[in-house]
Amino acid sequence: MTEVSSLTGRLLVATPALADPNFDRAVVLLLDHDEQGSLGVVLNRPTPVDVRDILLPWAPLAGNPGVVFQGGPVALDSALGVAVIPGEEGPLGWRRVHGAIGLVDLETPPELLAAALGGLRIFAGYSGWGPGQLEAELGDGAWYVVDSEPGDVSFPDPERLWRAVLRRQRSELAMVATYLDDPSLN
Repeated sequence: MTEVSSLTGRLLVATPALADPNFDRAVVLLLDHDEQGSLGVVLNRPTPVDVRDILLPWAPLAGNPGVVFQGGPVALDSALGVAVIPGEEGPLGWRRVHGAIGLVDLETPPELLAAALGGLRIFAGYSGWGPGQLEAELGDGAWYVVDSEPGDVSFPDPERLWRAVLRRQRSELAMVATYLDDPSLN
């Protein structure tokens, strides 16, 4: 078996050629990636559902827009909290994933984390890949892999995140940000 180099904490940015409608112009934050598979959340799919409608105690801590995001096509009836907490130590109820980004235990009383949170998003569902599946998609050119920044988790204009992430790259990827939504209009 080939060794898998962990991409945990990095972003998967959908290439314009990716045909899966679940991931059209998606930016996925990988929360776990190893030989067992991969798990992440789509950062730029807001839903019309307010956080207060499903997790009222967490609503005051959720970033703008204060809605639930569709984390992916898997387990849409489950919720994940992803938060940015600067500093070395995180509070009880938060587990570091990469850098300042971590997962929130939504069973924890929100007041235990409130003072430390630098940004919180609630996701319904997640994106998942079995062993070797993501590596195959990467080999097929479906995704660009780029570094994440803590601000990506709570980017204020999620519809613009795909272009913003590509634009900040110091390579030819910055040019992909200008790719038209409908190339036939060119």
